Amino acid sequence: MHPSLVPLLADIGVEGVYRPEYDRQQIIDAMDGYQGLIIRSKTTIDKELLSKANDLRFIGRAGAGLDNINIEEVEALGVKILNAPEGNRDALAEHTIGMMLSLLNNFPRADRQVRQRNWQREANRGEELGDKVVGLLGYGNMGMAVAKRLKAFGCRVLAYDKYKAGYGDNYAKEVALEVIFEEADIFSIHVPLTGETEAMLDEDFLQKFQKPIFLINTARGEILSLKALEYCLRNNIIRAAALDVLENERLDELTESQAKTFEFLVESDNMLFTPHIAGWSHQSYARINEVLVEKISQEIA
Repeated sequence: MHPSLVPLLADIGVEGVYRPEYDRQQIIDAMDGYQGLIIRSKTTIDKELLSKANDLRFIGRAGAGLDNINIEEVEALGVKILNAPEGNRDALAEHTIGMMLSLLNNFPRADRQVRQRNWQREANRGEELGDKVVGLLGYGNMGMAVAKRLKAFGCRVLAYDKYKAGYGDNYAKEVALEVIFEEADIFSIHVPLTGETEAMLDEDFLQKFQKPIFLINTARGEILSLKALEYCLRNNIIRAAALDVLENERLDELTESQAKTFEFLVESDNMLFTPHIAGWSHQSYARINEVLVEKISQEIA
């Protein structure tokens, strides 16, 4: 956590005990007596841990995703879940736009070529973002932050969100997913990882696009099948892809199949990778605490 956390909690009358060195068993053993628990993404909240949390009133997730929390088990105990997507949505949106611009202008390939003393101007002629149709899967904090920035480029933005209605605004048009399949030049993922979205983007899904797309994933790696991505790159269904997240981010523990697919992607000129940092700027690191503590303040008021 950013070191501002404990002082911010003290400002609202909450005693914060910071134990980043605790492993899972130590967390479980220490839970009794605490009214709040603040975690990042590496702590799994399940029945085992909750069985020791006799006084727990809230769980604060320092970030946006809730896939490491068994929501049903938590809610069954009457424990409130608080997260802070407002804290890192700007960082993620800027990163997403940067990825789009990098792919459209061939930055990864051109950079590698120049480093090898290979000066290829015409082969790396870029495309402008402003005349593209961008499809967003999900229109919550992250999707909307991306759409706001795309407006400045003059893009036409189409958004699909299964769990919302009437969300079209000045930044994006609310459409059915089929419209995005038909019209999108760029497709960007902004949904949480759930049982429904896991492996949602498989070969069948990706083959529904009517023209080759640029694909951006700054959400969760498990939403996009990398095997399907490999197939679509090989068959020009996807022109290029930028990934901040992977199905398996433990690169030294890939299965044989995962390793083969990853090696193909790594060697591909139309791929861009970053190590799960889209929402992880120096500013968001502190802002997440501010957002979360404000929500805790409201919860205990």
